[in-house]
Amino acid sequence: MDKSLFWDVTIKEKDFEPYAGFIITRVFERGDFDSIRQIRRYYGDARIKSELVKFKYIEPETLNFLSLYYNIPITKFKCYTNKQLMGALSLY
Repeated sequence: MDKSLFWDVTIKEKDFEPYAGFIITRVFERGDFDSIRQIRRYYGDARIKSELVKFKYIEPETLNFLSLYYNIPITKFKCYTNKQLMGALSLY
């Protein structure tokens, strides 16, 4: 995995499991195709899907890509429903 993706944190191999959601999201938002391929091999697509839909924030472009790539309706992502909720609240 490209260590430059994690320039702001220290991640050791033993930390991969507790921080799976953070690692997966960071790789998809800032990594190249090789990094994505590596993370898919390590965690597997099922684990990646289950982590991504729980994350509170994913950049909009990345969210659209992930929705199409993994064939997950965008409304299933927690970050999407949070954004819709916050948008509705800000109208009042």
